[in-house]
Amino acid sequence: MSLLFRRASLASLGLAFGLSALSLSPLMAQEAAPAQPAAPAPAAKPVDPNAVVATINGQTLTEADLGLAEGELSQQFAQLPPEQRRAAALSAAIEIRVMAAQAVTTGLDKDPDFQRRMAFLQQRALHGEMVEKGVVDKVTDAEVRARYDQEIANTPPTNEVHARHILVKTKEEADAIIKQLDGGADFQKLANEHTSDPSGKTSGGDLGWFGPGQMVPEFDKAAFALAVGKYTEQPVQSQFGWHVIKVEDKRTKQPPAFDEVKDQARQAVIRDKYFALVKSLRANAKVDIPDANLKKTVDALESAK
Repeated sequence: MSLLFRRASLASLGLAFGLSALSLSPLMAQEAAPAQPAAPAPAAKPVDPNAVVATINGQTLTEADLGLAEGELSQQFAQLPPEQRRAAALSAAIEIRVMAAQAVTTGLDKDPDFQRRMAFLQQRALHGEMVEKGVVDKVTDAEVRARYDQEIANTPPTNEVHARHILVKTKEEADAIIKQLDGGADFQKLANEHTSDPSGKTSGGDLGWFGPGQMVPEFDKAAFALAVGKYTEQPVQSQFGWHVIKVEDKRTKQPPAFDEVKDQARQAVIRDKYFALVKSLRANAKVDIPDANLKKTVDALESAK
């Protein structure tokens, strides 16, 4: 499947890379007055990152510190009303400060396990900064467009079929329906009357548009073999029963527009740049893994990237 159709998240770039429609509500009031343009929101006052928000045991906590806390703890505060999030972040930051101070007082910061964890967290944070500043921020719009064009050029055209079907339990029932169609009966009317597919009982058996592989193999093969306007002369059996299929139309599926998939294209560029950077850095790094089996497994993982 094309990378353009793979979903990714910028939020997962850090460690994940290291390890490898808006709907409009209907207007309910029939005689409501025309909506008035909303007054423009007042411009937010610039925030001084060095402004002191709180002082804890003589140590200042600034707007920059609070902003960092809000960002790092945003998931915990997601369910809170917006007006409470700032206060919740400040409360959490104060709690962290006083607990951290007590940990230092009791010597927990000297514990070897803690120091190893701190060293790893620092390296992980630096890794994230390198991804953000050395990879993500350097991706250009031209590179994203080029990746989209490349994916489109490398994706073979896909044919689609618009079909209807009538699903019944036995071949005898399907044969009887085909006999009626041969006599001029209306396919949609027969579908509404006879199909056991719940979604087809009010739609004339309409399945909409689908591409290769979206239906069970027997159905797929029969539908794509039919000419437009034709129905199957013999019933088609699948795991669901016996089908009488009619093809309404065929078309070549159009690729998605650039604006629809540009975020996925950007993710693909970021991924490739990230792995290229890692490959370059690993090539110049001296890495020794004494355990031969572990080294073999690591090498296999690296070669798969």
